[in-house]
Amino acid sequence: MKLTYDDFLLFPDDGKRHELIDGEHYVTASPNTRHQRISGSLYLLIGNWLEEHPIGTIFYAPFDVVMSRFDVVEPDLLYMSSERAAEVLTAQHVRGVPNLVVEIGSPSTRKRDETIKRRLYERQGVSEYWFVDPELDVVRIYRRDGDRFSKPVELSREAGDELTTPLLNGLTLPLTRIFRD
Repeated sequence: MKLTYDDFLLFPDDGKRHELIDGEHYVTASPNTRHQRISGSLYLLIGNWLEEHPIGTIFYAPFDVVMSRFDVVEPDLLYMSSERAAEVLTAQHVRGVPNLVVEIGSPSTRKRDETIKRRLYERQGVSEYWFVDPELDVVRIYRRDGDRFSKPVELSREAGDELTTPLLNGLTLPLTRIFRD
């Protein structure tokens, strides 16, 4: 039997990340220090840029994104344009699909983030999905092309790459700033 959002509301408030994907319950432990540093860097870099260019809002976990009755996730970061936020942002959570979703991999979430969650985000219509790999200092960017994600673009700290996105036109994120030691 598939679990629903009503079941999700009954999960314990135990400090762990609880998610539903296609009605299946997933639990993830709290993130490690490197994960938090990367998440904080991305949030500050994007958030500061948005202060100067108020075209949308960035949120960080824990923050529920209710994509359907059977799909409730807590991405590490998510961005919504002002227009999208007006449609899907409620006082409690997001009820719909953000423009951008960012997941920062860890040994316990890597496989799920790169397969099950990527397919969910693709199916639900997310415009862009970034998978951040702290082990390799790499970001894989999946961009919507029609009803699917196109082949990912992989950027690396080692190559001195900079991340840009049409969703935040004019923002440049050097991977050296994302993957600080």
